[in-house]
Amino acid sequence: MSREYAKAVGARLRAIRIQQGLSLQGVEQKSRGRWKTAAVGSYERGDRMISVHQLSELAGFYGVPVSALLPNEDQLPPRERRPRTVLNLEKLAEAPPDSSALVRRWVAQIQRQRDDYAGHVLSIRDGDVRALALLHDTTPQEFAERLRTWGVLETSFPEEHEPPE
Repeated sequence: MSREYAKAVGARLRAIRIQQGLSLQGVEQKSRGRWKTAAVGSYERGDRMISVHQLSELAGFYGVPVSALLPNEDQLPPRERRPRTVLNLEKLAEAPPDSSALVRRWVAQIQRQRDDYAGHVLSIRDGDVRALALLHDTTPQEFAERLRTWGVLETSFPEEHEPPE
């Protein structure tokens, strides 16, 4: 759970507690010490992560469904707009066979894992680029440049976000 998400969950926890007319001390008293003032306060500030089990128990204590303690999408902080790394598989098929063989085998394995054989593109993680660069005895930047030279590397933004200007 990210710190931002923990803060959003904490805001929901605080809102539910206040709706029920309870102070932090009131929660500790009503729960007969099960929920300590310091712990609940830390959850509400997002300073301390709450486990799913604890969240479920706290929802039970408040008499609300767990979903009431989870933030709505519009209450979440905006996600960092990071570009997705996308490989153009049609261009990869045209890349120099000797130097692209390892990448092709790697892509074929990913397609098997994802059960996706008809795709024309493949989204990959930053860690994938680092791993492939390591296998090619180069830096991630140099490997990305090699993919760009082949016309294989595309960068796009997730559909729900516009690229930053």
